[in-house]
Amino acid sequence: MIYQAKQLPAGLYFLATPIGNARDITLRALDLLASADVLAAEDTRSLRKLMEIHGIPLNGRHVIAYHDHNGAQARPGLIALMEQGKSVAYASEAGTPLVADPGFALCREALARGIPVTSAPGPSAMIAALTISGLPSDRFLFAGFPPSSQGARLKFFSSFATVPATLGFYESPKRVHRTLGELCDTLGENRPAALCRELTKKFEEVRKGTLRELEESLRDAPVKGEIVLLVGRAETEEVSEADLEADLAEALGQMSVKDAAHEVAAKHGLKKRDVYQMALAMTGK
Repeated sequence: MIYQAKQLPAGLYFLATPIGNARDITLRALDLLASADVLAAEDTRSLRKLMEIHGIPLNGRHVIAYHDHNGAQARPGLIALMEQGKSVAYASEAGTPLVADPGFALCREALARGIPVTSAPGPSAMIAALTISGLPSDRFLFAGFPPSSQGARLKFFSSFATVPATLGFYESPKRVHRTLGELCDTLGENRPAALCRELTKKFEEVRKGTLRELEESLRDAPVKGEIVLLVGRAETEEVSEADLEADLAEALGQMSVKDAAHEVAAKHGLKKRDVYQMALAMTGK
């Protein structure tokens, strides 16, 4: 027995679960699973299986489903149990609750009602990927899943063009090639990047290179599994006013002032407002 069942104070306990290898769970998470009065999970089958692997009995407890599709219906009942003095342990299907997983609304309501909220930290696909990517980790921005529609996606990616940090995205294997192409167009194809898939699982793989190199690597070799895509920060380089004007003139010959300014600003890592003012001056508007 590697866990300790004990009486827990009433409250909400978020616990991280393995993203692949079942042995990545923490001893504290096992203690909470063994001790909580009530168990809740994004995927009840996954949590039951995890508890079976580690020999944690349910002891007559039910596992309550709580996910994006039933949160509004399930949340009042969980809050009521906590207000009645029960301890509730909540686990997302894999990884850390609230990190691109359910739990935020439950956390916010519990705090609003004065219910203690505790985190038992552990596995996170984003942190695992950042650790082995070879990209700077002193400053990073987790951007989650990109939107699905074309226009929203391009606007979404472009908004990160000048962020001075490593960027992290979750993406599906069906869309990752498209995403890499769009990142080349919006952030610049020479950005360093890393595609991490199936982390901690049997077929774990990390591909490193520029955005264009990764995009080309997927043209004839699509990937499967859960993916974390990391993009390094833009290299800051001085651009002369003459070169900037030349790039703007070329862009203005093909698109609107607004779009030209957006593209050139993203290319050189400059503020869009400054480039837009230069474009206006060049066009006499």
